[in-house]
Amino acid sequence: MKVGPSIRFAACLGGVLFWCNLSGAEIFRIAEYNVENYLDQPTETRRFVKSDEAKAKIRESIRAMKPEVIALEEMGTTNALLELRASLKAEGLDFPFWEHVSGFDPSIHLAVLSRFPITARRPHTNENFLLDGRRFSVSRGFLEVDIQVSTNYSFTLLGAHLKSKRPVPEGDEAELRLQEAKLLRERVDAILKATPSANLVVLGDFNNTKNSPSTKAIIGTGKLRLVDTRPAERNGDDARNPNPRFSPMNVTWTYYYGVEDTYSRIDYILLSPGMAKEWVKSETYALTLPNWGVGSDHRPIVAAFEAADR
Repeated sequence: MKVGPSIRFAACLGGVLFWCNLSGAEIFRIAEYNVENYLDQPTETRRFVKSDEAKAKIRESIRAMKPEVIALEEMGTTNALLELRASLKAEGLDFPFWEHVSGFDPSIHLAVLSRFPITARRPHTNENFLLDGRRFSVSRGFLEVDIQVSTNYSFTLLGAHLKSKRPVPEGDEAELRLQEAKLLRERVDAILKATPSANLVVLGDFNNTKNSPSTKAIIGTGKLRLVDTRPAERNGDDARNPNPRFSPMNVTWTYYYGVEDTYSRIDYILLSPGMAKEWVKSETYALTLPNWGVGSDHRPIVAAFEAADR
């Protein structure tokens, strides 16, 4: 990419501090974080509220990334989101703008915090599909907002938290997740077919690996295929995979599953072809932080962008 090592200085625009490259293009960051049951009160299906220690670790993680925009999964009520927002502001990270979306699940929700104005909100709270003769709702809905970074640059953020791998009596969890993914992809196609050059970020906890049918359905094929930013640890790994068919062997896992003692990448930041032109690869990573698991069983990821259409 054009940026990376050329980032040298900061500039303040409209009260927001940007990192810039030598040409003066502003750099902004978008993060994604499943905050694991960030509840301020117990619910019928989730009995425990988030501890103060866990909340503090989540704030530490967010402060370490310094995102201008962050999408959150497993957020509790609106009050829980506003508590996190106020606590971050008290620690020097202010997000004046926010969105909270409630789907069919009564306990956990999608949310976004932004330092930039949200100029349009299109929550998808009643998405549903037919499977084996039964009607199912997309459990957490989809979050969709337009965000104005500067006078001349904006993007659409589309967030999701797909069905987990936990078995349910109502139907096969993999098929339920695939149907949710197909509905998400339908929304992606609607945006990009209307405006192929649109700046679109599709992100969230997709609850499966990249080669799974559900994740592949979201990424798509052909000219409207989404670009996987694949954030990795900044630990010095830069070698190519000896097998050219595979991605580099750098460390990209985002989720620890205690039952199986496994680590996997199930959180994503995907980009439309138009948005990928502004992507800053060198400032895109999976956060490494001591005792990260105190906050959540997921690690946050972040990607950076130039605020200028290319």
